[in-house]
Amino acid sequence: MQGLFYVSAAVAVLATALVVTRRNAAHALLYLVLSLAAVAGMFYALGAPLAAALEVIVYAGAIMVLFVFAVMVLALGREGERQESQWLRPRMWLGPAALAAVLLGELIYVLASGAAAVAGGTPVVVGPQEVGAALFGPYALGAELSSMLLLAGMVAAYHLARRKQMDEKEGER
Repeated sequence: MQGLFYVSAAVAVLATALVVTRRNAAHALLYLVLSLAAVAGMFYALGAPLAAALEVIVYAGAIMVLFVFAVMVLALGREGERQESQWLRPRMWLGPAALAAVLLGELIYVLASGAAAVAGGTPVVVGPQEVGAALFGPYALGAELSSMLLLAGMVAAYHLARRKQMDEKEGER
């Protein structure tokens, strides 16, 4: 499992570096999805399948679909048509496809061998009960602070959107 962890870590570091260095938002998003999938592989290799599943479902799934949708919607008109034709070129998909193939190979290896995360010869799996006990035990203050931070972000987003909406209404008059 250590080998799987290190391969996933290498893919995550490489994909994240490519996210930061790409000028095209669609390219960066593809590499970000791969980076998040690699992090999920690292979680699994460390014996946290719940965290790995949540990483794939929440981040690589829902949030990244939202980002990709927003990028594609914002590229409307003639410029959007030109941009979309560039996105469909096979050359653009070579990097993400190679990194995804590495992750797919890892997944096939883990599923075929029936390997479980092991430390010292005994399987180590962190389930939902352990996560809940940790979040509401020694890390309760951190969990509460992060929830307050998320609430503050939601309130700020609401007020910014409302201010923009009010400014648009005043501009129509």
